Amino acid sequence: MDQIITLVLICVAAVILFSLVLFLIKRYKKCPSDKVMVIYGKVGSNKDGSTRSAKCIHGGAAFIWPVIQAYEFLDLTPMSISVDLENALSRQNIRINVPSRFTVGISTEPGVMQNAAERLLGLRLQEIQELAKDIIFGQLRLVIATMDIEEINTDRDKFLEAVSRNVEGELKKIGLRLINVNVTDISDESGYIDALGKEAAAKAINDAKKNVAERDRDGSIGEANAHRDQRIQVAQADSAAIQGENTAKVEVAMSNAQRREKEAEATRIATAAEKIAAAQALEEAYAAEQKAEAARAAREKATQEADIIVKTEIDKRRKELEAEAEAEQIRRRAQGEADAIRVKMEAEAAGTQALLMKQAEGLREIVSAAGGDADEAVRLMLADKMEQLMRIQVDAIKNVKIDKVTVWDGGQGQDGKTGTAGYISGLMKSIPPMSEMFDMAGMNLPKFLGEKKAEPVAPQPTPEPAPKEKPEQK
Repeated sequence: MDQIITLVLICVAAVILFSLVLFLIKRYKKCPSDKVMVIYGKVGSNKDGSTRSAKCIHGGAAFIWPVIQAYEFLDLTPMSISVDLENALSRQNIRINVPSRFTVGISTEPGVMQNAAERLLGLRLQEIQELAKDIIFGQLRLVIATMDIEEINTDRDKFLEAVSRNVEGELKKIGLRLINVNVTDISDESGYIDALGKEAAAKAINDAKKNVAERDRDGSIGEANAHRDQRIQVAQADSAAIQGENTAKVEVAMSNAQRREKEAEATRIATAAEKIAAAQALEEAYAAEQKAEAARAAREKATQEADIIVKTEIDKRRKELEAEAEAEQIRRRAQGEADAIRVKMEAEAAGTQALLMKQAEGLREIVSAAGGDADEAVRLMLADKMEQLMRIQVDAIKNVKIDKVTVWDGGQGQDGKTGTAGYISGLMKSIPPMSEMFDMAGMNLPKFLGEKKAEPVAPQPTPEPAPKEKPEQK
């Protein structure tokens, strides 16, 4: 029985060990040659101590630790991107169309491959193409803006080199590399490139015509020289033979001389005609070159005028934008000041409302303390303010200096009062009595403060003339 148990345990241990080995073998992943394996998770640190975001492997294998690591593949298949750039502005401010096709792919350089793992992992092929297309559009416009149309059209190698340098530098930032650039026919809406082609063709045709005329002229001159030498040599031989003959043949010699004269005249006329034809050919060639120079001058003038107009329009637009910005700033400042005034007025209104509400609440408390009787409430308020009312009446004459007052009267006092006493009494009466203050406020004087008595109507005395005496100064 013990042996059976031991055998079972051994079998179980063997199965577990085999399963563990099989699991570890499955976690050992190999990277195909057309892909880049990106291991992410806990993958160690860089040399400077910073944490690595991913580990890239191309053409090898690695063990993927379970739980703490995972992996994905980046496809190295090249991507062909069609970039039909239209209305790109060149350095001459002429818009051109540059249809082109770019071939890009995931880079296998260590640093660039790390950028691809960080920025392209998980993206679909279409998304990667759109991202690369946006970068290519921007760099292609930048290169065209720094070159003339003549350079782009004639020196195609220089143009492609500049495009490749700029585009590849930007593609490396996202982990891509530029494989190939193919630019097809370049065109523009203004017809400038077609005009350049026609100008070059016209110049080639005129040069060919000029060369043909020069070759014809040289051939005619050579042929005429050969005939002249031939005639001279024949004439010399005839002259030597005739000298040995008798004088009868002198007439023959004279006839031959006349014939040679006529032939020479004919040769001269033929040579002059050939030279005139050659001169006319040169004149036509020079006229064609003059027209080409005039066309080139007109093109340069149009280019300069376009530069001036574009700069003027840009300056005008800048001034308009600055004026609009200044107007917007003034409007916002005025709006801010209006908001500040409104907030201040609202705060003052809220304070006044709170004060009035507190006063109303105080009045309600006074009426409530008086048992709801308004007269009792008035008594309480008067009792509280009585001291202040008395002080106001006293302060009205407090600063009057009695010893500085001069009163002029007739020297006759009434009711045993002097002029000065009457003045003081009148001064005190000028202060409104409490009953009159209540009357002016539309209120009745409380009974506990006394009632206002009706004033008797005094008879009007007959005025007497005042004695003419000098009043004494009191």
